[in-house]
Amino acid sequence: MLEEPKTAQESATAGTPEEEGKKLLEGADCLSCHKVDAKLVGPSYQDVAAKYTEADVDHLAGKIIEGGKGVWGDIPMTPHAGLSQDNAKLMVKYILSLKK
Repeated sequence: MLEEPKTAQESATAGTPEEEGKKLLEGADCLSCHKVDAKLVGPSYQDVAAKYTEADVDHLAGKIIEGGKGVWGDIPMTPHAGLSQDNAKLMVKYILSLKK
C-alpha cells in the first residue's frame, strides 16, 4: 500500500519522534502480539520500557528488524526486515516513552 506524499503543512506538524513511532506501530502488525499495558503474545510495551533505557534504542531497533527469541520467553518475535533502522528507532522511542 502506497502512502500519499505529505503536504508541506502535514510535514511541518509531523509531531514528536514518539508520536511518529506510535503511528508506525499502529500501522504495522505489532499490535497483534503486543499491547501497551498487558502481555499478549509478547511483552507489553510498558514492560519493555521498564527494562530498557535510551541507551538501548539501537539494540531494540535491531531486534524489531531482525526478530528475536529468548529474552521474554520461547515464542520468537517475527522479523520486520522491510522496516528501516530510522523507523524502528522511532518505534522504540515511543515504547520507551511509556515508562511508568
